[in-house]
Order: sequence, then C-alpha cells, then structure tokens
Amino acid sequence: MTVPEIEANAVPDDAYLLDVREQDEWLAGHAPEAVHIPMTQIQGRADEIPDDRTIYVVCRVGGRSMQVAAWLNQLGRDAVNVGGGMQSWESANRPMVSETGQPPYVA
Repeated sequence: MTVPEIEANAVPDDAYLLDVREQDEWLAGHAPEAVHIPMTQIQGRADEIPDDRTIYVVCRVGGRSMQVAAWLNQLGRDAVNVGGGMQSWESANRPMVSETGQPPYVA
C-alpha cells in the first residue's frame, strides 16, 4: 500500500497533526498544536482520532509515522505521512515547543 506523503513545510497550519513518538521525544519538542498518541498506544486509542478530516502523522524521521498512516488508511481514515518527520519540521523552521522548560529540539 502506498501512503501519501507531504513535506513538513506544506502541512497546513490548521491540520490535525498526530505525533506518534515516545513520551521523551514529545517532551523535548513538538509542534504546538499536535496531538500526542505514541505508536505503541495507537491501536487502543484509535477512537480518539477524528474520522472526518485528514490526519497528518509525524514521528522523528518518518518511519513510524509511515506505518501508522498506512494502518489508519487501512481503517478507512485519510492519513498522510509527514516526510522526514520532526527533523524536517525543525529544518523547515516550523514552530516547536517543549514541555521541559528548555528550548525545544528533536530528540
């Protein structure tokens, strides 16, 4: 199955951005409006993900998010992988925040 992919700088500002990284990665730095559901919890929490809009899925470099986007698409959702993940997000100078009180970074 081919998964649609989008560059980080092309993700719409009002997108539903699903961050599937682990907790420590999330705490270090994430997009301000992102929703955090780690990949390891995605199957049990799928009902938290809207089914009426495009889901942009992001991880660190794009591998985990590709898998999650493929799975969501198999469920009938409209999911798109963010190519290059949060590393590309950071490189594109997209906004980031951290939960640690320190400057955000991609862990």
